[in-house]
Amino acid sequence: KEMVNHPEHYKFGKNNEYEAIKVIDAWGLDKDFYLGNAVKYLSRAGKKDNVVQDLKKAIWYIEKKIEKLQND
Repeated sequence: KEMVNHPEHYKFGKNNEYEAIKVIDAWGLDKDFYLGNAVKYLSRAGKKDNVVQDLKKAIWYIEKKIEKLQND
């Protein structure tokens, strides 16, 4: 199992044609730690760890982004 370069748990879509890092880059989220990580955890939800845990991590990053925006 490839765990470093293009691991399966970060691929999604009908034929795994999307990869979290490529989507993050394409959407310009490589410059936004919080939103990039939210996308990462959403894309792998249920594939590596517990689905609820991955979704809670995504929510945590989104809430941190909202908090940061409200404080700026």
